[in-house]
Amino acid sequence: MMSKKTFEERKKLICDFVSEDLYVPMKEKELAIMFQVEPGDRPEFKRVLESLLAEGKLQITKRGKYIKPEVTALVGTFISNPKGFGFVEIEGQTEDFYIPETKVNGAFHQDKVEIALLPGKRGMRQEAEVVNILERGMKTVVGTFERGKSFGFVVPDNRKLPDDIYIPLERSKGAVDGHKVVVEITDYGKGYKGKRPEGRIIEILGHINDPGVDILSIVKGFDLPTEFSERVLNQAERVAKDVSLADMEGRKDLRQMKMVTIDGEDTKDIDDAVSLTVEEGKYHLGVHIADVTNYVQENSALDKEALKRGTSVYLVDRVIPMLPHALSNGICSLNEGVDRLALSCLMTIDEKGKVVDYEIAETVIKVNRRMTYTSVKKILEDKDEIECEKYKELIPMFENMAALSAILRKNRQKRGSIDFDFRESKIILDDKGHPTDVKPYERNVATKLIEDFMLMANETVAQHFFWQELPFVYRTHEVPDSEKIKKLSTFIANFGYGMKLTNEEVHPKELQKLLGKIQGTSEEVLISRLILRSMKQARYTESCTGHFGLACEYYCHFTSPIRRYPDLQIHRIIKNQLRDKLNQDRINHYKEILPNVCKRSSEMERRADEAERETDKLKKAEYMEGHIGEEFEGIISGVTAWGIYVELSNTVEGMVHVASIPGDYYYYDENTYEMVGKDTNKTYKLGEKIKIRVKDVDKMAKTIDFEIPYEDET
Repeated sequence: MMSKKTFEERKKLICDFVSEDLYVPMKEKELAIMFQVEPGDRPEFKRVLESLLAEGKLQITKRGKYIKPEVTALVGTFISNPKGFGFVEIEGQTEDFYIPETKVNGAFHQDKVEIALLPGKRGMRQEAEVVNILERGMKTVVGTFERGKSFGFVVPDNRKLPDDIYIPLERSKGAVDGHKVVVEITDYGKGYKGKRPEGRIIEILGHINDPGVDILSIVKGFDLPTEFSERVLNQAERVAKDVSLADMEGRKDLRQMKMVTIDGEDTKDIDDAVSLTVEEGKYHLGVHIADVTNYVQENSALDKEALKRGTSVYLVDRVIPMLPHALSNGICSLNEGVDRLALSCLMTIDEKGKVVDYEIAETVIKVNRRMTYTSVKKILEDKDEIECEKYKELIPMFENMAALSAILRKNRQKRGSIDFDFRESKIILDDKGHPTDVKPYERNVATKLIEDFMLMANETVAQHFFWQELPFVYRTHEVPDSEKIKKLSTFIANFGYGMKLTNEEVHPKELQKLLGKIQGTSEEVLISRLILRSMKQARYTESCTGHFGLACEYYCHFTSPIRRYPDLQIHRIIKNQLRDKLNQDRINHYKEILPNVCKRSSEMERRADEAERETDKLKKAEYMEGHIGEEFEGIISGVTAWGIYVELSNTVEGMVHVASIPGDYYYYDENTYEMVGKDTNKTYKLGEKIKIRVKDVDKMAKTIDFEIPYEDET
């Protein structure tokens, strides 16, 4: 019987038999009899068993009996797909697990679940089954209400959710067709072709066409807090008093030091100022950061709310601050001409850009001028006469800043710091929230020098506390996964490029050198994006494992305590250390709380990033609604099995669906990241220029469809 079957068929027979779980453990001889194995097939049968053992599909006891393998349950987050299947992401693992629709077992998007591995793979992904739902991730859903005769339902804004939410009319709160609503889920349904999720409407946000409701829906969908409690606001008002003599006591008085802030025109929460003097060939750089901890005491209502929020969120039409405006735009903001409390990192830097001395101190400062990136650019790059005359007393300092910035940047490049120059978007809205223009946000000499000085301060502070061996919050960026780097190395060889790998790992300098080599070439966009995809996401940790992207051993976030909780947290540690209050009790306290601070801050950062991306996509889609039928030239920014992504010069990205590419039947070649014509062999590659026409826009889905004008295919 066995001799007529292939090796893989034999394996499947035994696997199926084992998975039925209908037998007591058996020895090899007993299994051979069970499967009617002829004597001549015994060696082949043994090889089948050895293969199943190696794959973990069988286990063998000390007595030589074959048993069903013990299932090691893994815990992760379920990410649903609108087609019914899903994936589970495990923290710390680069690859997620594919969950077939029949194995979802009632899991809902963002649920914390326990999974068991299944035999088989979908592409490169291991298959798994949800065996236990540990915690529901979504308690509410935002969507559009539609009413039927005897019931209603809500179409979720989140397109990852496969089902509409059923709403009994008595729980609809009087919603009518087209209302954007928040639904509390009362029943998560049965999954796979079973009962749909059910809920009740707890808030009506407004009609889908009302101004501002579109972004409010995103805010609610990400569960971003929109209001501060009365207790928090009252506390902010009480502590937001002018700086007094008592506040200044024991601080280094730097009010006579010439310093400026440099920010965007619209910035209201100014948390960093810079000063610079040059003496005997050495630069004395001061980075002065608002001392927010003076007003936000640990475990106060303000502090708990700040940790809960984790970060300020900068959406296209609003800022959702981490702290109330009385602090973020008031007493903590380093406004021009007023006394402010600060933590200063005062660095002495030699002509080669090395920090030869530094001091971290509690200070009191007074900013001389509030500058903008635009003004400083006009002075340093454009040599604008009006601007130069207006700020003539500051020009020598700005010129020295530009010189030091160039030295610091060159040093970072020398050690291998990776600088991805992908363009960010600036979306202009009218007073009703409609987009009137979309354009790239330009980096210039002013934005770069502030970036360079903040990086230097962050590194200096991180290194100081690393060698102190004290509890701290670091900003870490791990080495890329070796498998992804090997794939990248293989791919770039097709273009004649190479990378030096050591023990299957790459030094950031190799990636930086590669970025330099491809600059200005047709493959620049393609390879740059592949490098970015190969890298891991930066996060907050209590251990200092280095920052791969910046090619530095020590890094933290020290410079933005108004808008980032990790910065606020380390300011407390710094002040405790400066005041000799870091006794063993405090050290133990920080060791206990920092894991949660790091985890929470990393999660809230990711939530803010996603919300910001979604609002940008929404307003870009709305903007392109007014350009349907128009033609543009763009660059192919992505190629997938389902189509070609094209980015226009204004940063708007849309997709040409594979089925609508004219002139041939096209397929995706995953080895070369190209779309290839079956008969014509014509290709579409990342980084190529292409002419497109705006075909359609779906504002609800935040998608833009392009098409290729047929006359372009000649």
